[in-house]
Amino acid sequence: MNELTAVRSLATLPVVTLGGDAVAHVKDTVFDPSAGRIASFTLTGRTLLSRPLPRDLPWPAVHCLGRDAVMVRDAGALCDLPLSAVRRDTARGRLLGAQVLTDEGETVGTVLDVLVEGGTSGRLVAFRLAAHRELVHGSRHRRHRVYVPRGEALSVSGRTLVIPAHATAYVSDDVPAFTARVGARHDRGRGAAR
Repeated sequence: MNELTAVRSLATLPVVTLGGDAVAHVKDTVFDPSAGRIASFTLTGRTLLSRPLPRDLPWPAVHCLGRDAVMVRDAGALCDLPLSAVRRDTARGRLLGAQVLTDEGETVGTVLDVLVEGGTSGRLVAFRLAAHRELVHGSRHRRHRVYVPRGEALSVSGRTLVIPAHATAYVSDDVPAFTARVGARHDRGRGAAR
């Protein structure tokens, strides 16, 4: 698995060509919830104080998502779009702040951040939630921050995200513990399939 990256940390990353030219900065990350991956990035100009660009960067044009930059082959990877289309797609693909329900109808929290797989994947892996106390037993905090895996199913309608109820069994407070729990689950699944 490639390194996991928090979507909030992608905002302001430079978009750099393989020739070394910074051609834009990431403004927002747009998801394709049905595919469970990044669909595109909306952009600002070359400096962090620039205005939003009427262009976006579709995921298929990304060469690699790294910790410090989004790499593209050349400036031709950026697509011209009417600003209204950029705003519409950004609103449609926004997960931050969404209410999270299980497929059994229980509210479990609110999305604070999304973890995606870097490299060439762009796969949505997990959500960082402001979890309700019922999700994290024994917590004295009204809102506890935890990671929950995306699971096999994902549904977003308006400002609501629906996750499989069994995904809540893999809740963890930090990324290394989360990765270990999900990795152990993945290894058990492969062992049973052999």
